[in-house]
Amino acid sequence: MKKQFFVCGRYFLFLVFGTLINSLYFLPTAHLQTGRDNSQPFPTKRQESAETWRRDGEAAIERAKNLKKFNKRAKNVILFVGDGMGITTLTASRILEGQMRGESGEENQLSFEQFPSVALSKTYSVNQQTSDSAPTMSAIITGVKTDEGVLSVNQTVVHDDYRTVKGNETMSLLEMAEQRGLSTGVVTTARLTHATPGACYAHTANRDWETDADLTQDARQNNFPDIARQLVEFPLGDGLEVALGGGRTKFISNQMSDPEYADRKGERLDGRDLPKEWTSKYKNSEFVWNKQQFDAIDSKKTKHLLGLFETSHLQYAYDRPKDKAGEPSLSEMTTKAIDIVSQNKKGYFLMVEAGRIDHAHHNGNAFRALTDTIELSNAVRAALSKVNLNDTLVIVTADHSHTFTMAGYPIRGNNILGLVREVNNAGLLEEKPKGDKNKQTFTTLGYANGKGYVGGTRPNLTQESVVNPNYKQEATVPLGDETHGGEDVAIFANGAGSDLIKGVMEQNWIFYAMKDALRFGR
Repeated sequence: MKKQFFVCGRYFLFLVFGTLINSLYFLPTAHLQTGRDNSQPFPTKRQESAETWRRDGEAAIERAKNLKKFNKRAKNVILFVGDGMGITTLTASRILEGQMRGESGEENQLSFEQFPSVALSKTYSVNQQTSDSAPTMSAIITGVKTDEGVLSVNQTVVHDDYRTVKGNETMSLLEMAEQRGLSTGVVTTARLTHATPGACYAHTANRDWETDADLTQDARQNNFPDIARQLVEFPLGDGLEVALGGGRTKFISNQMSDPEYADRKGERLDGRDLPKEWTSKYKNSEFVWNKQQFDAIDSKKTKHLLGLFETSHLQYAYDRPKDKAGEPSLSEMTTKAIDIVSQNKKGYFLMVEAGRIDHAHHNGNAFRALTDTIELSNAVRAALSKVNLNDTLVIVTADHSHTFTMAGYPIRGNNILGLVREVNNAGLLEEKPKGDKNKQTFTTLGYANGKGYVGGTRPNLTQESVVNPNYKQEATVPLGDETHGGEDVAIFANGAGSDLIKGVMEQNWIFYAMKDALRFGR
């Protein structure tokens, strides 16, 4: 197949053999029915003119002037959290999604980027400039910033000391909602006992105390509840209506075999079967662990749904179709959760986390971080199709960022996952990818630290290697895992009470915006 490039009004033709192009410049998501092969850049001369930009700018301002005014009070709140979804992740995901549709990409918008209220969130914790998910989500969901490694407790709690927890718990918005008779739910692609979902319902001196085997011996002997226990034993209201995610082994005995992987056992030392306790505790309740069971759930008849679809975290969005027993997507879990919690006429609070964006970044694998961000955008779109924004506040944010960067001077439409290709001084597309001082090629995307460190001498990269879904982008500082970034993250809000999201906010202020919209009072 021949590729044609018309650049800067000077038409010239590059003739290359199709097999070579396919092997060197494929977009890794092409098999996902993504549209054109975006291995090569779009032409530098495009359809836009000066008048295009003027017209689009005027139209955007008119839309802003005529935005619909929503109620100040919300009956329902849906909080979406993209774990590790920094602003660079948003930009790169936006471009990738557009390119998967056969577009240049830069002009694309993720579903929530169209929300009318946008702000920045300062993510530092009480004791660290660059934070992790435990204190950041604790701040978002309780309104109180705290130290690293603890969940929904104040900063006086000593890490790893269960005795300091009692009396220092900070109440979450989910707990407040249950106290007031609202329905509640937690949905995540991570383990249900992981930091972000755990902060909604648990209080602990160590975010890693997910099962009793994780506790210190002293804490275990004194019956301090691990995070999985706190979910099932939740004491307020009538308990969570929906809990969907991963982490089955945290809920079952180490004498029990996992239903999906017969060679794996549970982790609990106390012999308890918490999913069974869930269905015994709640009337009209269900426990599911695969896609077939999930699809069979009747949302109108089910009052309490527990879904544990993996022994640990769920599959990445890209890998989900290959799962042995089948897993629902984040969009499907979000839709099911809304169907269940929306039966309550008093309203609901629902937290939805795209937890594996963070894991892909830690692994230095931009492709999976971006495709999981796109799936979060899909989940937000699915939620918007089911709610009335006049009585529902929808917030999308991140708990923290990553050291993820987007650099170089790639031409418009350059494959976001590919090698940097530039325009020369004559305005023509360079025939070869851009090289560094040693004439070695490099990618647009990279990390400041992590697994992608290559030592003193950089390799000369090929397009084939860098667009592979498993490729780990290069990193400057060698670390076993890439780290979080400490810069601000975005907050997007739509619907009832969304006008409270504005400016540069302390991260814990998000809680007070949601609380005020629900009229929970002090």
